[in-house]
Amino acid sequence: MYDVVVIGGGAAGLSGAVTLARSRRSVLVVDSGEPRNAPAGNVHNLLGREGVPPAELVAAGRAELASYGGEVISGRAERASRTGEEGFTVVLEGGREVQGRRLLVATGLVDELPDIPGLAGRWGRDLAHCPYCHGWELRGKRIGVLASGPLSLHQAQLWRQLSEDVVYLLNGAPLPVPDRAEELAARSIPVVAEPIAEVMIKDDEISGVRLDDGRVIELAAIAVGPRFVARGAILSSLGLEPADMEMNGHVVGRRIPAEESGATAVPGVWVAGNVTNLGATVAVAAAAGQTAGAMINMDLIAAETREAVAGYRRRQVEMHRRETWEERYRERPSIWSGKPNAQLVAEVAGLRAGRALDVGCGEGADAVWLAEHGWQVTGVDISTVALSRAAEHAAAAGLAERITFTGADLRAEPPAPRSYDLVSAHFMHLPSADRTELYARLADAVAPGGTLLIVGHHPSDLASAARRMHFPDMMFTPEEIAEPLGPQDWTVTVAATRPRVAKGPEGDEITVHDSVLVAHRR
Repeated sequence: MYDVVVIGGGAAGLSGAVTLARSRRSVLVVDSGEPRNAPAGNVHNLLGREGVPPAELVAAGRAELASYGGEVISGRAERASRTGEEGFTVVLEGGREVQGRRLLVATGLVDELPDIPGLAGRWGRDLAHCPYCHGWELRGKRIGVLASGPLSLHQAQLWRQLSEDVVYLLNGAPLPVPDRAEELAARSIPVVAEPIAEVMIKDDEISGVRLDDGRVIELAAIAVGPRFVARGAILSSLGLEPADMEMNGHVVGRRIPAEESGATAVPGVWVAGNVTNLGATVAVAAAAGQTAGAMINMDLIAAETREAVAGYRRRQVEMHRRETWEERYRERPSIWSGKPNAQLVAEVAGLRAGRALDVGCGEGADAVWLAEHGWQVTGVDISTVALSRAAEHAAAAGLAERITFTGADLRAEPPAPRSYDLVSAHFMHLPSADRTELYARLADAVAPGGTLLIVGHHPSDLASAARRMHFPDMMFTPEEIAEPLGPQDWTVTVAATRPRVAKGPEGDEITVHDSVLVAHRR
């Protein structure tokens, strides 16, 4: 499944696709190869690309998309349906199906022209509708503005800015009201009322129009405001129907309604370009595609963040279950180095041996080291697989009689109070509330004159090359662990952050930091 399927490979669709691909989204563009501006020789009013042929612009856009890993296929999207909670299946002509988590539809519009013989064949050449797209190229010519709706009067004034020789062709429509007629007269725009029989062509250029009464009005170009109709069939299959679009209070066509961002009433479906903005030029359509692409990326990020938070919370619970640790130990013959923890060796080597509690003893390296140095050790772990390996290591070292291994979850089965001369807990990372409760019980298990040793990963390692599992709430500083130990009962001799060399995720040497607490009960 692609992150986004884009339907329509014009300026809007390709711009949205490039925006998404540059954000490392997997994107597929489905293009039927029917661009609205195909009859035009050049694209105008596009900053930096003035005069570029439409096909060349599309080819450049496709190349840009490919450079970022996006894909384009030729095909006609016939219908779409929702797949699961988040996703869509698009069925192409011929039955092929493609799937995307989101849809961007940029299928453009159809220009419905007046039914006048000879007119449609000049579209995109010397028959124009947009003075900003093609006006400069027709400047100074004798231009006939063909009345096709209430906005045609406004259009006549726009074209009058580009040529002093403009004729207003009513084609049998009602005469302008007096105020509008006066405006035309003031700008020297004559009005021709009779219906038009045909557009006349000479040497592959418009030469004029023949009226029903036989008269010929000589022209070099014609401007007309077509009725714009969004290509929205694919959206109809999702329940999105075209609606009237107004300009200056007049309906100019039908579009797919959408927010400014391109979001439609169907969650997960965006539109861009002429399918929703009937007046969009190539530049405006491309900008709308970029906006929609950015909004889709934000929507995907929001969904991924919700999913990540749910998974994050789930992992925090699962990672402390007995079953999780049993499975982790079963996956490999050993998961620890077999060497005692460095801070244990540094802090305990000078202590008088006694009874020691090794919390989370794992495969037994710390317990064996303590026993070798005269301690009577109780090793506690939640995993029976780990305890079995620890017992084997103790037996192999000839120390089985000095170590008792016990399976327990000390959160539910805390150690007896004042029972140990040393309580050692290395890298017991729990959510802060659980950690506070457990560490209080570990401190309570230290006998008078005994020692509490707690070591953990320092939070600063989260932003280092160590790439710790990212659970900030489970990391702690030595000061945080020392703070609950009141001076009336405890002497804190070490509350330090200590660097040590370790092996990084890529096998290279890196520096990590341990939070180390050593405290003695009075």
